[in-house]
Amino acid sequence: MASVGEPQDMEVDRRAESEESGDDEGKKKGLKGESDPQQGTGAKEESPVDMETIILDPEAEDVDLIHCRIGRIEGLEVLQKAKILSLRQNLIKQIENLEELGSLNELDLYDNQIKKIENLQALAELEILDISFNILRRMEGLERLTKLRKLFLMNNKISKIESLGHQQQLEMLELGSNRIRVIENIDNLSHLDSLFLGTNKITKLQNLDGLTNLTVLSIQSNRITRIEGLQCLMNLRELYLSHNGIEVIEGLENNKKLTTLDIAANRIKKIENISHLTELQEFWMNDNQIENWGDLDELKNAHALETVYLERNPLQKDPQYRRKIMLALPTVRQIDATFIRF
Repeated sequence: MASVGEPQDMEVDRRAESEESGDDEGKKKGLKGESDPQQGTGAKEESPVDMETIILDPEAEDVDLIHCRIGRIEGLEVLQKAKILSLRQNLIKQIENLEELGSLNELDLYDNQIKKIENLQALAELEILDISFNILRRMEGLERLTKLRKLFLMNNKISKIESLGHQQQLEMLELGSNRIRVIENIDNLSHLDSLFLGTNKITKLQNLDGLTNLTVLSIQSNRITRIEGLQCLMNLRELYLSHNGIEVIEGLENNKKLTTLDIAANRIKKIENISHLTELQEFWMNDNQIENWGDLDELKNAHALETVYLERNPLQKDPQYRRKIMLALPTVRQIDATFIRF
């Protein structure tokens, strides 16, 4: 599901990106928008298609108008029964003319040229909204969308988390690849299950206490230097903090349900303070400064541990690198990218 844009001098890590936004494989294929063949194959540089050349079925519930070179949202009033409307990969610059589509549950505007979230007040039944890969600068215009469960705004130019005061039902929030500096204004999102903030400019883990139901937290590729502020996230199962500036593993005392811990590509010299994480299944610690084999004792209580990444640490220089990991952690089935052969 995606999250995204890691430093190019290292292996790109997309483990904790939201996999739903931008994933066409999982999208149901309903009505295809058929543009005039004389218009040619669409590309961003070409002029928008005439909406009159697109065939719409008034009975369709799942309307798929992907990559049709649509330049303006218009003429969709006939889609009274539509539950899902996908307008991704078009040339749309403004959200408009959706007032008659009050039955929509899902609206997909991924990869367009939209500058502002607006004119959505009539879509009171909307549960999923995706405006990723546009040119938004602000989170706004969401006040009436009180039934929203999933919101995808990744890869825009958003600098502040705001305007979520009415989204108490929100379960997934994807804000990766923006310009956010502070985690704020999400205290009311008590139903939030997954929060994705990768590739921003965040310097501190804070203001997370209200997210008591959170199970997935991804803040990869930011400017975090310390693991803190997670004490109330007792239901957290997956924590992704790779590509930051963390020097010490700490602050995880209350996160005993963690099954995945990713702190790869930081500045950590010692594996410590995680012996209580007995449910750990995946431990990503590559690209750090670990040099003491005794540190692996911290993982011995994780009896379900299956995957360990330790490559590009000083430990890897040991000729017996893989063998020593297997002896220290006998439940492990994968070391780095290679499965263990028995």
